[in-house]
Amino acid sequence: MADYFDAFEHQDPAAREAALLAALPAQLAHAKERTCAFAEILKDVDVAAVNSRGALAKLPVTRKTELHARQRASVAQDIFGGFSAVVRGPLMSRVFSSPGPIYEPEARQPDAWGSGRALFAAGFRSGDLVHNAFSYHMTPGAFIMESGAHAVGCTVFPAGVGQTEQQLQAIAEIKPNAYSGTPSFLKILVEKAAEAGSDIASIKKAMVSGEAFPPSLRDWLQERGIAAYQCYATADLGVIAYETQAREGLVLNENLIVEIVRPGTGDPVAVGEVGELVVTRLSKAYPLVRFGTGDLSAVLPGICPTGRTNARIKGWMGRADQTTKIRGMFVHPGQVAEVVKRFSELGKARLVVSGEMANDQMTLRVEASAHNPELSERIAQAVRDVTKLRAEVVLEAPGSLPNDGKVIEDARSYA
Repeated sequence: MADYFDAFEHQDPAAREAALLAALPAQLAHAKERTCAFAEILKDVDVAAVNSRGALAKLPVTRKTELHARQRASVAQDIFGGFSAVVRGPLMSRVFSSPGPIYEPEARQPDAWGSGRALFAAGFRSGDLVHNAFSYHMTPGAFIMESGAHAVGCTVFPAGVGQTEQQLQAIAEIKPNAYSGTPSFLKILVEKAAEAGSDIASIKKAMVSGEAFPPSLRDWLQERGIAAYQCYATADLGVIAYETQAREGLVLNENLIVEIVRPGTGDPVAVGEVGELVVTRLSKAYPLVRFGTGDLSAVLPGICPTGRTNARIKGWMGRADQTTKIRGMFVHPGQVAEVVKRFSELGKARLVVSGEMANDQMTLRVEASAHNPELSERIAQAVRDVTKLRAEVVLEAPGSLPNDGKVIEDARSYA
């Protein structure tokens, strides 16, 4: 057990999958019974029959825009928009506000956001002193990491953001050996310390999140004696996946059912294909079902060389919401998917918008098993029916479109 946070990390994958799917009907029943939002969203669903990934994939995806809309509509009665199964009091420790605003509850339980495994995989251990530079103001980032650090057995210095000089002084004097925060702020601390002659050499390990963490920055920090790892987390779901010392993708956290779907739809894609990350969290307090993160990723084959057996994702690969204004009208990925569904011969599609400003041109590139002018004409008509706009249709060979999750590509010149 010395190499893992808990036994769940190295359980048999088939046993994990069976346990998740066995727990799914009860989780859905709980969400339906205890939250107004899912009582409505799942009103026509026999939740007892949703015990497979195929059945789960038939449920609607709830995206952040809907979460925000429901919260705004009911803010006077329920700031959580009917999504929280707990109310303020002994079952809820904090309420957070993310930009929007969107309000999130924190359940009163140890490691409520599931960050303990991420920190442990990054080398954090009991007795470490963590300089926590995530914001302690309104948003949950700092508390996500602090709760996980406590679960591991660490002591936390609540540094927060800003006040770089004071933070450097604190590091030099109390000598934390670990950092949690954004990678860009860690880089600032290292650079400012070098300029000011401050001693921050005590920091040897880091957990970073909240923004992109390119390999170049990882290597830059390593050259300066800091082994930094990343995790992927959201204010709604907590830690979804985390990096290990293998540096091969991010291992999914426990108690999550993760799907990769085609952007703009709820349809799962093939393993390895880039799509939107959709998460069902087995949580009694905040039971989000098929919650669309709006982020792109893809599943990696195999298991982590560290022995952690959960599936892995490539990490954050961009945003899934590619809604684009074309000739004065908004076109979104769901409309492209609707066109494709009308034809059994079609596979992946990409709508390319080109031309100069005020002279937009649409080209629908679509993989097709058949190539003939009559099919192209029928597809073009479907595009007009769905989007009210005209597009040229180009039929491509199956498997020829890039695997990058893009459904709408804006290639216009804005010079």
